[in-house]
Amino acid sequence: MKMHKVGVALSMAALIGVAFGCAPNKAEPVRTASIPDGTVDPAQWGKVYPEEYELWKKTGEPTPAGKSKYKKGNDGERIDKLDEYPFLALLYNGWGMGIEYSEPRGHQNMILDQLDVEPARYKAGGSCLTCKTPYAPALQQKMGKDYFSKPYKEVLAQIPKEHQTLGVACIDCHNNQDMTLKISRGFTLGKALDLIGADQSKLTQQEKRTLVCAQCHVTYSIPKDAEMHSTDVFFPWKGSKMGGITIENIIKQLRSNPPSGEWTQSVTGFKLAFIRHPEFELFSNNSVHWQAGVACSDCHMPYTKVGSKKVSDHRIMSPLKNDLKACQQCHTETPEWLRNQVFAIQDRTMSQFIRTGYATATVAKLFEMANKAQAGGKQIDKELYAQARDQYEEAFYRVVFISAENSIGFHNPTEALRILGDAAIRAGKAEALLRQALAKAGVNVPVKIDLELAKYVNNRGSKKLMFKPQHEIKDPLAGK
Repeated sequence: MKMHKVGVALSMAALIGVAFGCAPNKAEPVRTASIPDGTVDPAQWGKVYPEEYELWKKTGEPTPAGKSKYKKGNDGERIDKLDEYPFLALLYNGWGMGIEYSEPRGHQNMILDQLDVEPARYKAGGSCLTCKTPYAPALQQKMGKDYFSKPYKEVLAQIPKEHQTLGVACIDCHNNQDMTLKISRGFTLGKALDLIGADQSKLTQQEKRTLVCAQCHVTYSIPKDAEMHSTDVFFPWKGSKMGGITIENIIKQLRSNPPSGEWTQSVTGFKLAFIRHPEFELFSNNSVHWQAGVACSDCHMPYTKVGSKKVSDHRIMSPLKNDLKACQQCHTETPEWLRNQVFAIQDRTMSQFIRTGYATATVAKLFEMANKAQAGGKQIDKELYAQARDQYEEAFYRVVFISAENSIGFHNPTEALRILGDAAIRAGKAEALLRQALAKAGVNVPVKIDLELAKYVNNRGSKKLMFKPQHEIKDPLAGK
């Protein structure tokens, strides 16, 4: 399967680095040894691979603070996206994501973070454990459909007690016999690769260095049955191809599959799907680094020196947190220059995201106005309403895509801005259609719509969470 073509102008030094995954010259090969089949405990793997194990344990620690401009959720304090972007509290009102949407910490904390979050967040049952525990493949095989539909804590209780808070571990990515990379989530990513015609038997080592991450750093839907019980964990990739999983096709798959309607948006009354952390989809869709053959591991797990050994850094984090050392394997510019370039990309993305988010939230409030007018006896033009809803949902899913993707646009800057630009246009069309429908029904619509954000950001859920204005992210290009 041919996934990559070098299609950008790179220096010869960078080109040589990319050809070998940006690994440093003369990297010592890792000496492998067999781990007994079924060994989940990372400490047992660590007896054979102590350097990697000690680095992996650091994923349980806060990352260096103050080095990332926008992603500060693991700097020592968990920050809620609903505080950062108040319009999301309005758009997500109606289910767990609209109550608490705290930024995750490192891999070791995955289940601990779940157990700490608003309980409504894991009403999807065992499905919520699919990316959080190394026991997920075995649980799904053992329990079948019950794995998805049974209550979260009931499925969690099936895990050995000593490992019930264990996050992603060695066995999730490595073959225990020879340390080769493997896809352990055949019931999710494996099925999705089949859908897009990717031959898993022909995957290269470099391709696997991205795909093991794509087992979890992807978007997925949790389809529901008539009783709103979860039935699967589904990647909406049908109709796409490797290197071209587009937002348009993701939305098409979600909107054309009624079981993907996981929740009802309270402001509009619409039953909607959701998009979660689509890092792989954005990065792989013709980005510069993807085309150059760079893998996730090149940037997030660069080689590092431990004593006399060079090993892949298993303290997985953003290159910004590691002073851009990963970038310097290919780029000759200074860390300061590289950081400024990253921030410039993120500033443009953030500005467009915030503006488009508020525009989309405005449309949601106009739907609320139209629904109330109709309930009060006004005749709202059905065709205009339907057209507005179509445009609104297209805008909504694009906003959610960029909100959930964790690079603030950096994984694919041009595509991120294209997606947000399309979202802004569609939100504008939806607003115009609704204003026309409301005016036609004799409803007076103010020029500026009051979003009533305090209603959505305060007293959230069982914890009665309140808005923290100090965490709000403002438009970095406001007035420009």
